Amino acid sequence: MSTTDSSFPATLRQLRKARRLSQLELSLRLGVSQRHVSFVESDRARPSRELLTHWLTELQAPAILRNEAMLQAGYAPDYASDYGTSQLNEVELEKVEQEQAQQALQQLLATHDPMPALVIDAHWNLVQLNRGGQWLAQTLMSEPIDLTGANAINLLDLLVHPQGMTQAIVNLEAVGPAFLTRLRRDALLQPGLTPRVKAFEQLLCDRLGTKSLPNLQSSAAEPVIQTKYLTPHGELSFFSMFSTFGTLQDISLTSLRVEHMFAADETTRAILSEHIT
Repeated sequence: MSTTDSSFPATLRQLRKARRLSQLELSLRLGVSQRHVSFVESDRARPSRELLTHWLTELQAPAILRNEAMLQAGYAPDYASDYGTSQLNEVELEKVEQEQAQQALQQLLATHDPMPALVIDAHWNLVQLNRGGQWLAQTLMSEPIDLTGANAINLLDLLVHPQGMTQAIVNLEAVGPAFLTRLRRDALLQPGLTPRVKAFEQLLCDRLGTKSLPNLQSSAAEPVIQTKYLTPHGELSFFSMFSTFGTLQDISLTSLRVEHMFAADETTRAILSEHIT
């Protein structure tokens, strides 16, 4: 299937394949026949709104793709992308909720200092980062970079840049393939990521060789891996956890992820505490 196919059946097939489900497995989850799933995916039938809602929920569709599928099927979108198109007719309440969410997000980042924390969107654009995140990014880049300017900075671009952050990773052979597997899964849901994913894959080929890359069909769960960086301050070691906004009814928030980085040893903790006060 071409990644440029934006039809309703293609969207549903793309989501199902991203979750690595067969038509039979999906039909069992939905309580319909495999034949009906096949008919919908081949554009010979259209599900009701109720069934489509269940369908997209089972496929864990991101808010943006959920809206896209609803519109393609001729239904109103589930999520409001801005206040002017809200289906709830409670504009002021939504504004307050978004402001509260943004305040909570800022507090979450500040609380994590001095450990790095950053907010990225579905395309890996850097949205916000705390003081620890700013310090680490500037430390890992060989040249100063404006991380708080008006122009969006893509984290994947920072990784593959010739003087980018990947150059400082000591254990790239461990973290690189695992990260590539994650990026490939993301690209199934966000095809616009594909060029950047391929650029990162090429970087790994150049640095590690093709034998070190994961199989394209790999779906193994990613273990918690420490990422080790060689810096002018010594070796820094972190492990990361991601959190998302899963219940907010606004695409600008549901598409965000927060990466919390934790010191994997006391040396790293001491260095961060010394430089971020």
